[in-house]
This record gives sequence, structure tokens and C-alpha cells, in this order.
Amino acid sequence: MRTFLAVLLAVPLLLAYTSPATAREVAGVTLPETTSASGKTLILNGAGLRTRFFFKVYVIGLYLERPATDAGVVLGTDSVRRAELHTLRALSGPEIASAIGRAFEQNAGDAATGLRDRLERFESMFPAVEAGDTLVLTYLPGRGASVVANGKEVGVVEGKDFADVLFSVWIGAKPVDPALRQALLAGGR
Repeated sequence: MRTFLAVLLAVPLLLAYTSPATAREVAGVTLPETTSASGKTLILNGAGLRTRFFFKVYVIGLYLERPATDAGVVLGTDSVRRAELHTLRALSGPEIASAIGRAFEQNAGDAATGLRDRLERFESMFPAVEAGDTLVLTYLPGRGASVVANGKEVGVVEGKDFADVLFSVWIGAKPVDPALRQALLAGGR
């Protein structure tokens, strides 16, 4: 009887420790552990909080087909990837575009001139956002990087070269925030 009771009590505890997590919370924002894009399942590789001058700006989750801890692997692979941003404060479209544009140019290096037209088109896509809004940036091989604001696609910019520099804004050699880079490259942990 004791054995039966021990097993009966142990099973729920065992299941609690072996069940996969279904979501991760960062700064009050819940991010699902998986999402899908173009028929591919993407895994939450890492998530973090972007702050600027002590203000909480957004929570971002990086979704990949396979977990990775090395930005070179992420950017060197021609596979689906997604950055999901959950805004924590109101921002104008030009504010978003300017912030991403500055970091984009820092990471583009010598390629910046060749990407200028696409960057300008990309910057023009951003609407004003309120706290609680979502911006989703998804790279699909053969299609390019799409911008989706609150579930509505607002545009696509072609080219893996563009997408690589775009994702470098957060995980590249000159990220907007080194601690955020580290959080996004957690490898699914």
C-alpha cells in the first residue's frame, strides 16, 4: 500500500518536471514556446526586454527552426526566422524606423549603400503603436522579410542579405543591447 501511495504522489511531480513549457513570460508579456510560419514550426530561441533610458520599450522573442546560441549560425542559415516585438509603450512609426535604421546601418558595414533603398522602404512600413501592440518581423527564404503589425501584413522587403542585417540589429556584432543579444541567443533555454 505504501508503494502504491508513493507512486500515486510521485507521478504528478514527475509529470510537472517533464512536461514541456508552453509559454515564457518576460516583463508581464507571455511568449509562446512555439509558433509557425509558412508551414514550419519555430521554437522560441530566446526572449528579453529592450529598455532605453530606464524606460521599458518592448519585449522581443526570437523564433528559429532550430535552437542556436551563435549569431553566425542563425544568420548563416537560409531558414525561417522571426522576431516578435510586444510594445510596452506608445511609439510613432518614425521613432521605430529611426531606432531600427540606426542599428541596421551600424551592422550593415560596407553593405549599407547597397541596402539603402530597401532600408528606406522598410522604414516607411512602420505604423504608430500603442502599449500592448505587436510587431512581427519574419524572414522567409525566397520571399524576404515581412512586417506584420497587430496581425496585418504591412509590407515585405526582399533579400536574405537585408534580413541578415535586420536580425543583426538584435543579435549581430553591434546589437542595440548586448544583454538582450545574449538573452535572444539562449538556444531555447
